[in-house]
Amino acid sequence: MSDFYHLCFVVQDIERATADLTRAVGVRWSPIRDGKLGDWDYRIVFSVEGPPFFEVIQGDPGSPWDATAGSRFDHIGYWSEDVNADKHRLSERGARLEFDSCPYGRSFTYHRIDSIGARVELVDIAAQEGFLRTWSPGGAPMPPLEPLEP
Repeated sequence: MSDFYHLCFVVQDIERATADLTRAVGVRWSPIRDGKLGDWDYRIVFSVEGPPFFEVIQGDPGSPWDATAGSRFDHIGYWSEDVNADKHRLSERGARLEFDSCPYGRSFTYHRIDSIGARVELVDIAAQEGFLRTWSPGGAPMPPLEPLEP
């Protein structure tokens, strides 16, 4: 089994969610950052400790991080050496592709696993250096998802 590098919660109120996780289990956070993907604005933060990291995202209605129906556990994130090949293999194995960021100039995908009510995220390993620089300065490189055989 491959090591995942983060667990993500999609929330209605990022400040409340991070404060609650800090109070309940002592999670420490990097600064919250604003982002944009296509027409969607979002706010994102990762825990200081990891891997695995906690990720919390607050997104616009209609976005991949829409929490209008309530905050929730959303996905488990893995690094991928070949997002294109892995996304097809995951889909073939029943983890249907729910969102692909490639048309937006990014390289991550979300795959729905209905039986667990959550998604798996694949993130291009080429983004890892930037992730470490932004969220975990001095952090060690993390392994990618083990190759998914056809």
